[in-house]
Amino acid sequence: MKKAFYAGSFDPITKGHLNVINQASNLFDEVVVAVMQNSAKKNPFFTLEERVELVKQVVDNIDNVKVVTGTGAAYKLAKLYECQAMIRGLRGVTDFDSEIQLATTNRKLSNREISTICLFPDQEYQYISSSIVRELFSLDEPIDDYVEPVVEAAMVKKYRR
Repeated sequence: MKKAFYAGSFDPITKGHLNVINQASNLFDEVVVAVMQNSAKKNPFFTLEERVELVKQVVDNIDNVKVVTGTGAAYKLAKLYECQAMIRGLRGVTDFDSEIQLATTNRKLSNREISTICLFPDQEYQYISSSIVRELFSLDEPIDDYVEPVVEAAMVKKYRR
């Protein structure tokens, strides 16, 4: 069984993320989506638990996707779930430099057991990022083109608390 690992903070999960997950699910027998705690992001919009629940809801209709959570080095979690590949979404050339460094590092740390596969979101999702969604939301701009309705509803609910 060929398994892929797609890690991210998903704060929030966007239609771009979902597009990459769908592509990966067509290429692999199983895709493990790991909602990770990113220590570099000091003020997340959603808690880790909230992000996990939202990701589960968004991918619920994709049979070969499993949602997990984790901290630390993503390659270790990928090995734990017996994944042969790590999926990375590339929006454009600005992502390339950092992603090639990450891919090379993960390959070395995993003793060449894990390869990185880069997938490009469809054109209408190329410019979407979680940070853009959060910024638009904070400016009271519409975000329905960028996130699924369940995510938008969760953002509205959390903001109104």
